[in-house]
Amino acid sequence: MEKIDLPLSKLTLTQKLDLMEAIWDDLTKHEEELESPEWHERVLSDREEAVVTGRATVSDWEDAKATVRRKVTCD
Repeated sequence: MEKIDLPLSKLTLTQKLDLMEAIWDDLTKHEEELESPEWHERVLSDREEAVVTGRATVSDWEDAKATVRRKVTCD
């Protein structure tokens, strides 16, 4: 496969985030081809335990995205 050379240093933060989102959207179209790494199960278990024990809380996905967007300034 041919390597793609993008002028990342010339892109704005917004453009970089848009590019990341487009790549992620494309990857998730083929979820059956993605394999989770072994460590992923351990991380998920640790996070679930943190929620059960009250050391962590969860947020609605749309609320979480809105919170991140408020905290990040993209230009």
